[in-house]
Amino acid sequence: MKCFNILLDTVDKVKEFSGLINKFDGDFDLTSNDYVIDAKSIMGIFSLDLKNPLKLEVNNVSNIEDLEISLKKFM
Repeated sequence: MKCFNILLDTVDKVKEFSGLINKFDGDFDLTSNDYVIDAKSIMGIFSLDLKNPLKLEVNNVSNIEDLEISLKKFM
């Protein structure tokens, strides 16, 4: 498992993040306070408190290096 702190503080960032994360195979969870949602669900993302950084937990991703490069703009 690998964890990243990301910030999705605008609607455009949420849309871009959702499109990006759905290109990768694997398990992605976003955590905000006590809530955990599937990071591939755009509706789930909008249910979180987006004013603060979120914790992205990644499991079973074979090309983790490509994912890390792609996520830099959200960190």
